[in-house]
Amino acid sequence: MEDEEISIHTEQIDPELDQEATAVEEIATPVETVEEMEQETSKETESTGDLQKPESPQEEEKAEIATEEVEKTPSPVKEKEDPPPKELAKYWKVVKDNTSDFTGWTYLLQYVEQENHLKSAREAFDGFFNRYPYCYGYWKKYADFEKRSGNLSKACEVFERGTRATALSIDLWINYINFYSDNFGHAPDAKEKIRSLFEKAIAAAGTEFRSDKLWDMYITWEKEQKSLKNVTALYDRLLAIPTQLYSHHFDQFKEHINSNLPKDVLTIDEFLQIRSEIVASNESVEPDSTIDDAPPGVEAPPGEEEPTSSTNKSDPENIAIREKVIEVRKEVFRQTEEEVSKRWAFEEGVKRPYFHVKPLERAQLKNWREYLDFEIENGSHERVVVLFERCMIATALYEDFWLKYAKYLEPHSKEGVSAVFRRACEIHLPKKPNIHLQWAAYEEQQGNIDEVRRILKNLSGALPDLAMVTLRRISVERRQNNNDAVHDLLTECIKSAKNKAVSSFYSIKQARYHAKIQNDVEKAKEVLNKAIEKDKSNGKLYLQLLDLEFQGATPNEDAVVSIFDRVLNSKDTSQDTKVVFSQRKLEFLEDFGSDITKILNTYEEHQKLYKQHNNKKRSHGEGDESSHKKAKSNGSTMDSTNTSSSYNYSAPGWSGYNSSSAYNYQQPSWNTYGQGYYPS
Repeated sequence: MEDEEISIHTEQIDPELDQEATAVEEIATPVETVEEMEQETSKETESTGDLQKPESPQEEEKAEIATEEVEKTPSPVKEKEDPPPKELAKYWKVVKDNTSDFTGWTYLLQYVEQENHLKSAREAFDGFFNRYPYCYGYWKKYADFEKRSGNLSKACEVFERGTRATALSIDLWINYINFYSDNFGHAPDAKEKIRSLFEKAIAAAGTEFRSDKLWDMYITWEKEQKSLKNVTALYDRLLAIPTQLYSHHFDQFKEHINSNLPKDVLTIDEFLQIRSEIVASNESVEPDSTIDDAPPGVEAPPGEEEPTSSTNKSDPENIAIREKVIEVRKEVFRQTEEEVSKRWAFEEGVKRPYFHVKPLERAQLKNWREYLDFEIENGSHERVVVLFERCMIATALYEDFWLKYAKYLEPHSKEGVSAVFRRACEIHLPKKPNIHLQWAAYEEQQGNIDEVRRILKNLSGALPDLAMVTLRRISVERRQNNNDAVHDLLTECIKSAKNKAVSSFYSIKQARYHAKIQNDVEKAKEVLNKAIEKDKSNGKLYLQLLDLEFQGATPNEDAVVSIFDRVLNSKDTSQDTKVVFSQRKLEFLEDFGSDITKILNTYEEHQKLYKQHNNKKRSHGEGDESSHKKAKSNGSTMDSTNTSSSYNYSAPGWSGYNSSSAYNYQQPSWNTYGQGYYPS
């Protein structure tokens, strides 16, 4: 791949939309505290009234310079308790009603910047970044706002927060370094602190494929400091990293080596080693014995002559050393070129590397998945993590990518998995139940029960009407044998239910818990009977009572029949449900009844009810199929058709009676009740 084929990525991205990926928080540790920065510059930024009387002309000159610096500093926005802007509450209401309204947030930020109210602006920016931390452009705006207000320390804090939140943002790192250099570059130890800031940026984002601008800036700065050996060391690191402008960097490295003396750009160890190899191989170093001696007096005595080989750039020895240095790095360059070629197609498929609330095209989602799979299979752990972090910028609102990231990290770092889940659930996907439940399950596997409770409680607060979240909270407490918590949660769900269907749903869950977990069938019956008083038309409640009666070795005939009669005699129960329960009653008595007269009477009642119901349906133009469907919708999965043929008591002889039960009471209906049914 020729260098000219590779162009610097000059696409202008709207800073309001741009974002790089979030790196692992451990990478981004502060260079220094803001208080330390302030202490370094306090003598230049204090007011003239605070300056001590100079003791010498030199001190007086310094004081005058400090005074001039203060006069140039913009007047800070007053932080007194000024009333907030008039329309502020209206803008806040929009984003509080819908925290996902990105456009509403942008209007709020524009308004507070326009009003120049410091406290309101800070609250607005902080609220925005709690929801959208990947927006590089707004971190820059926030820092600029603090700088315009004269709050350099606060601006530095904003840059620190921003680079921790979006550690792969090359542009944000560059702006941070420029800001620090411009405002704190005159401090005595500024050189080392700027270098440490560069190192922090490189550690966080140096392996990013498009990090070339950051590397070039660092190298240029080291050249300005006349630290040529540091420049060489940077190139050694850079040449081994697959970046977009890898060929350009190699050309720059060769120019750096060829334009400086080897002893000035190489470490002492490398310089002496290469030179000894060249001298040993007699490579353009030994003097030509055929050349006549120079005229007397031209050469200085030993010890007084100039070391020409170390100062003459065109000296054969220097040329040989340079060639050797470049040759060694060329092998690294070839390996890097090969790695770049493997990734080039994937990188070309990345059309939107920044964050945006708008959906990504399917082709880009597919490209990210394939790129991740490739890197997982072929790349190092560090490169995989960096690629995931890049990916999460563009796909922050897609939970499957977060889950893929967490799954990859699981064998590498338990803390890393928790951190990924935390970022996904608490920042980007606060109302996506699936990923929250996955997070809770992972933490439960690790034994972090308090964290599980916190996760599920927060999700329940965000989605109070989602039954699966409440049921997961209950199941967690059950697995911890925390019976009191289970009882309290179910009781609260029943009390706070928004309608009868939801209340009945949780009543069935509570009854099942008492019967199956605590072996308290009577308590379960009490719960169901209480629920029936509130929701008399709910057939599922009656079915649960029937199931409870069938838990013993022999069902209590009178108790079971009384439950059927409650349904059949209820004015709130629909005709469809009554027909179904009438059929079940008949089946039960045939299987377990002790009185033939009662069976015959039940049959007559059922035939009468069925005919009335069927005639009513026909009068309305509805057939048996419609009746069957409506019976299902009323909470029953039992078949109300073919009743007369199944129980043809008028047929000659009792041997013609089909006694096979259509409803197997030995398999409680609640086993399938919860499947696919969550009350709305």
